[in-house]
Amino acid sequence: MGAAYFYHLTERPLEATLPVLIGKALEAGWRVTVRGRDDALLERLDKHLWQGDGFLPHGRSGGPHDADQPVLLTTGDAANNATCLMSVGGADIAAAEVQSSDRACVLFDGADEAALEHARNQWRNLTEAGVSAQYWAEEAGRWTKKAESGGG
Repeated sequence: MGAAYFYHLTERPLEATLPVLIGKALEAGWRVTVRGRDDALLERLDKHLWQGDGFLPHGRSGGPHDADQPVLLTTGDAANNATCLMSVGGADIAAAEVQSSDRACVLFDGADEAALEHARNQWRNLTEAGVSAQYWAEEAGRWTKKAESGGG
């Protein structure tokens, strides 16, 4: 059974944090789905993953090889047998998805009050459904675990 890790972005933007987390997930042998609600955000992330500091193999959903992608960017369901689901831009993750994965990551902008409230609601919904969760915040360039819930 997986766990949900919440990442409160306060020092580095999504474009800097997401590639690091994807890299760690791939090192763990996981397939990754990055779910967003906004095609424009996914397009920006797609370009960054191709042109960023280090190449990360990935694809956008809707192509003929979605199931083969080690990392798939989508606004829908995981179509690549992902074992790690990452939520960006306020995309929802269901408790059943977390429980059937190795890890779910919720990345949210600490400077956006609506994003903070959405993350709080996701935390509450997931933990009330029995999902284990951890809350991580950036402090002086390092991630610090601030809270943990065993779920239920």
